[in-house]
Amino acid sequence: MDEFKVTSPITLKNTETKLVIKTAKKGLKAFRKQLGDLQNTMYAHNKYAVLVCLQGMDTSGKDSLVREVFKDFNVRGVEVHSFKVPTEQELSHDYLWRHYLVLPERGKFGIFNRTHYENVLVTRVHPEYILNENIPTVNTVDDINDAFWDRRFQQINSFEKHIAENGTLIFKFFLNLSKEEQKHRLLRRLNKQEKQWKFSPGDLKERKLWDDYQNCYEDAINRTSKPHAPWYIIPADDKSTARYLVAKIIYDTLLTYTDIKEPELEDDVKENLALYKRQLRSE
Repeated sequence: MDEFKVTSPITLKNTETKLVIKTAKKGLKAFRKQLGDLQNTMYAHNKYAVLVCLQGMDTSGKDSLVREVFKDFNVRGVEVHSFKVPTEQELSHDYLWRHYLVLPERGKFGIFNRTHYENVLVTRVHPEYILNENIPTVNTVDDINDAFWDRRFQQINSFEKHIAENGTLIFKFFLNLSKEEQKHRLLRRLNKQEKQWKFSPGDLKERKLWDDYQNCYEDAINRTSKPHAPWYIIPADDKSTARYLVAKIIYDTLLTYTDIKEPELEDDVKENLALYKRQLRSE
């Protein structure tokens, strides 16, 4: 699956969106069961946390991917956080504060459905949003220049390096959706009554900024794909394929950590297992 990992500068318009793997649904069932079992082992091992970051244009399938990939997990072993518009309290802190608060514990998976990268994506397309952060050095939109974004990317890289060095395994997935497929999915939302609640007129306004978002995604991916926190560009026009690829990449990567094992009992406990069994049976 290394072909999906970003290890050198990419151009999004040259990347695949329409890949279809015919065995994806069957393969996903196997991988999600194995992932659930592996998370149980990781919980007992208690050395690593896993952070899964999902980014993509609207309708790229983030919510359904979370549901389908992680459905065989123990519910206590995985937590999902979706970052919306910052609250008043969150705006009273630096922009990474709310992300630090919900990082996964050792032995658990944390899923960021929309992530700290919103702070270099949505706010870059709409720099006026930065003014709500009340940063001392930013008084007007004119202060939000290239140097500002350089610092912000450096801060995000430092954030990820810090948590990686302290035991968090980071996976970052960009669900690469074509504009044509987004149109199809938006129309389906409008045509199906049970899905209309997902639609907002704002979706169409943001769609008009498609090229701006693609440019910002491309720049963010190129600046922040690091060995300890790589980006994977996942073809997302076919949802089953996207889910399968994400599950397989996570599972295959975790298997390379050969130290992840259930802890063994101490020797004196092992030697007395038969005794403990007799004690329980004799009650």
